[in-house]
Amino acid sequence: KEMAALILRQQSLFWARGASHRCFSAGASHGDMVLSHPSTVDHYESSERGRIVCITSGKGGVGKTTSAASFAFGLASRGHKTCVVDFDIGLRNLDIHLGMERRVIFDFVNVLLGECTLNQALIKDKREPMMSMLAASQTRDKESLTVDGVEKVLADLSQQFDFVVLDSPAGIESGARHAMYFADDAVIVTNPELSSCRDADKMVGFISSRSRRAEMGENETKSVTQTLLITRYDPVRAEAEESLAIADIEELLGLPVVGVIPESKSILTCTNLGQPVITLGEEDQAAGAYSDMVDRFLGEKKELRYVTPEPVSFFKRIFG
Repeated sequence: KEMAALILRQQSLFWARGASHRCFSAGASHGDMVLSHPSTVDHYESSERGRIVCITSGKGGVGKTTSAASFAFGLASRGHKTCVVDFDIGLRNLDIHLGMERRVIFDFVNVLLGECTLNQALIKDKREPMMSMLAASQTRDKESLTVDGVEKVLADLSQQFDFVVLDSPAGIESGARHAMYFADDAVIVTNPELSSCRDADKMVGFISSRSRRAEMGENETKSVTQTLLITRYDPVRAEAEESLAIADIEELLGLPVVGVIPESKSILTCTNLGQPVITLGEEDQAAGAYSDMVDRFLGEKKELRYVTPEPVSFFKRIFG
C-alpha cells in the first residue's frame, strides 16, 4: 500500500508540474462566456442554471456509462429535470444502456453542426418523463467537438434542465477533455485495483488543473467538486486483501466516497435489457447502492451499505 501511494504521489506531482504547459485552449475569453459564470451555481438555492456533472475515469471499462445512466435516472426520479449526454463520439453506448438505440435520429454532432435543433436531438425517457438523453454520433470523429460548440450546447441544456450529466469517455482524449472542462461537479469512477486508481488519480489532477473553474482560479469561483464512485466492489476479496479496500482508495486518491457499488450479475442483465440498474429497486444490492449514491450527491447523509462481508451460515460453512 505504501509503494502504491508513493507511485500515485509521484505521478500527481508530474501531472501538476506539467499542467501549465498542457493548457486546454478555451478559445473565448472568460469575459465573453456563453455558459454562465460557474459562481452562478455555487449555491443551489440561487442557481441561475442547471449544474453540469461529469461522470469520468482514467481507465476504460470501470462502469461510467452504467453509472451515468443510473445516476441520471435517480436524479430525475427525485423530481430533478435531468439530461444525460453521451460524449463518447464514434463509440456511443449510453443509448443502449437506456434502451433508446432505435429512437436516435439526430445526435450531439448534428446539433453542433447546425443540422438540427437541440430539441430535435433530445430523446425523452418513456419510463421517467423528467429525464432526456442526447446521444453521441456513431459515425463522426471526436475532433468534431469544439470548445465553443460544446459550450453553446451545454448553455442551452443548463437553461432547460436542473442537472446535465455528462457521460465521459475513458482517458484524456478530446471527448473527455470537453466533458470535464465545463463541469461543476465530477464523479470519478474507479474499480478497487491499483491500475484503475492510478488512472483515476491522473483524472483528478487533470480536472484540478485544466477545467474552466481551475483556469478562473479560487478567487473567482469554487473548484470543481470531485467525489469517488467505487464500482465492482467485493468486500470478501477486500477483506482477504485480494483487492483494495475503501479506506485504501480514499487514502490513495484523497477524495470523499459518494458511493460504493457491489459486484452484481444484475448489471450485465440490465445493460442487455436497456434498463438502468437503479430501476431494479431496493431488493437489488447494486440498485440500492446507486440509489444511496444519488441521495448522497444531493446532500443526504447515508451510511455505506454492502461494504462488509455477509455472515456465513453454519450450514454453508459445513457443506460449502
